[in-house]
Amino acid sequence: MGPEVKEAIVYNVTTKVAEPVADKWLQWMKEEHIPDIIGTGCFTHAVILRLIEVDETEGPTYAVQFFSESKALYNRYIENFSEEKRKTALAKWGSNVISFRSVLQVVN
Repeated sequence: MGPEVKEAIVYNVTTKVAEPVADKWLQWMKEEHIPDIIGTGCFTHAVILRLIEVDETEGPTYAVQFFSESKALYNRYIENFSEEKRKTALAKWGSNVISFRSVLQVVN
């Protein structure tokens, strides 16, 4: 067998945030949550995106994309860190946020 091929992975977390907490949530993501996740060593960086052309009646929707150099590093995050990070977010924001996750493979 040849050398292991690294498949870059994007871990995408899309979150609808209640309007009354939206600014504080975004600040927390930038200053605490994202740095904590990057600090696990499983991701190189993250990008915060705001969805447009969606219903924002109840608040904005954001997608946060965490970039990992390999599926193995992503798996390490899921196995060792993800549950704790989700519990932290749930304890802080409760029903003010609704998130869903998707995993994407970088093709080019």
